[in-house]
Amino acid sequence: MAQSEPVEQRFGAPAQEAPASEVPSRQIDGTDVIEQGTLAAENVLEALKDVIDPELGINIVDLGLVYGVVIGSENQVRLDMTLTSAACPLTDVIERQAQTILSGVTDEVQINWVWMPPWGPDRITPDGREQLRAIGFNV
Repeated sequence: MAQSEPVEQRFGAPAQEAPASEVPSRQIDGTDVIEQGTLAAENVLEALKDVIDPELGINIVDLGLVYGVVIGSENQVRLDMTLTSAACPLTDVIERQAQTILSGVTDEVQINWVWMPPWGPDRITPDGREQLRAIGFNV
């Protein structure tokens, strides 16, 4: 899908934070997490479970589309997300859903679309696999 300007420009420059090497990181169900503020990454990921992939009807967290959550010192959130395909025509729909859902958690959300490493079915959580099986997918 062609976009008029790069995603990074639409959301502005990332806030300046401590270098990643100085901030402890961890993983939550395969999602890289860095927390510098008081907002818990678990709360961000739980809220993002309300963002549903329109094609599959499964939330973006359980599909493994959220690669990373960075919470800045003032609770601003940067999501590193991908899609099942770089040519997905629904990028804007998922982006708007995520922005809307997270507006109840934080005032500032930046979405960084990443394509490397490419998404694969190995990123789907066990809950996501169950949901996909329930609608007829063999995963």
